[in-house]
Amino acid sequence: MEHLRFLTPENIEQIRIDFGTPTFVYDEDTLRANAKSVLNFPNAFGLYPRYAMKSAPTGAILRIFNSEGLGIDASSEFEVERAVRAGYGTESISMSTQEFPENFRYWVQDGVHVNLCSLNQIHKFGIWGKGESVGLRFNPGMGSGGTNRTNVGGPSSSFGIWKDDLEEARELCEHYQLKVNRIHTHIGSGSDPEVWQKVAGMSLDLVRKFPTVKSLNLGGGYKVARMPGEQATDLQEIGTPVQKLFEDFEKETGRKLKLEIEPGTYLLAHACSLVTTVQDVTSTGPSGYRFLKLNAGMTEILRPSLYGAQHPIVIIPEESQSRPKENIEQVVVGHCCESGDLLTPAPNEPESLAPRLLPKGEIGDSCIIEGVGAYCSSMSAKNYNSFPEAAEVLRKSDGSLSLIRKRQTFEQIIENEVAPGPKVS
Repeated sequence: MEHLRFLTPENIEQIRIDFGTPTFVYDEDTLRANAKSVLNFPNAFGLYPRYAMKSAPTGAILRIFNSEGLGIDASSEFEVERAVRAGYGTESISMSTQEFPENFRYWVQDGVHVNLCSLNQIHKFGIWGKGESVGLRFNPGMGSGGTNRTNVGGPSSSFGIWKDDLEEARELCEHYQLKVNRIHTHIGSGSDPEVWQKVAGMSLDLVRKFPTVKSLNLGGGYKVARMPGEQATDLQEIGTPVQKLFEDFEKETGRKLKLEIEPGTYLLAHACSLVTTVQDVTSTGPSGYRFLKLNAGMTEILRPSLYGAQHPIVIIPEESQSRPKENIEQVVVGHCCESGDLLTPAPNEPESLAPRLLPKGEIGDSCIIEGVGAYCSSMSAKNYNSFPEAAEVLRKSDGSLSLIRKRQTFEQIIENEVAPGPKVS
């Protein structure tokens, strides 16, 4: 049975009154506990965990992880800027990006670590930065993930320098006198532990080609169990064999490599709940479906529509109503004018309806979507149908609720629109 993770019915009522819905609510205790778990990842010669901030870049979350000792994995120059504004030192930020920024020189000179992710990026960096230290991100030739959309390794992925281009990459680095001190690989989200271990071995083979490398970044992608029956990744289980690989590498080469990891989902997924309201109920008859329509949807959580991701759903009756908790099959949908705005798709099949056995929902009830901390508020279809971005709230360790991101206003949605000026004759 799906249940509330950290919120109480009293919390939910207070959130509805004080902040309205939809609202993302993060739990500080869960965030800090997850950070401590990551910091205990097995390692042989030192560990530097980096928070994959693309999963949720809100400043309050960054400040919590900074205070716990996590570094930053940034995926754009703009994420670098957000991390710095949240109090991170540039030396604790690593940037690996699909779109190499034009102003990368500024950030490199200021201490940001850059991982070059293509031959073109090596060339672009090398023209300016002869003699600089860099990292290289490689595609090791295989990956893992719940769907193809969460797999970022193998021949169908554009992320990183293809493994067969290693020699060309090395020649380019030599040409520009670049010192390669980091190797980076990442195989995907929800990665299989056995595949992760295998890729660790393949990544060490890459390290062998660069004698100046001092650290190996194996990315993240540790699976969390959102739904009943799912199996979560055990960090100790997957980390211990990799620790042994690093120890064997040291015996063979004399090189003590520091391990870097980049968790996002593991840190955030279960640390956030989305509080919404059932704003309508409709039915397509005895042979059809009963639909609960929320005042949220793909504008807050795109994962189900994008790749059939599963999230626990909890119905809390409106406080003024007392009725038996009759469980019936219902389809939960969002508020967007889009048939794909679906919160109960079949697993990994975003175009298929999968009715969920839930307490019979009625207009005015609260509907809580659990497991939404990662890749939800940061990856939604923002402002589709001109809906404003949801508010974000932190449930602090003392139980109090604090606003950490205001609800977007309509004026903010349109503030950058410009009417064309008169024709100049």
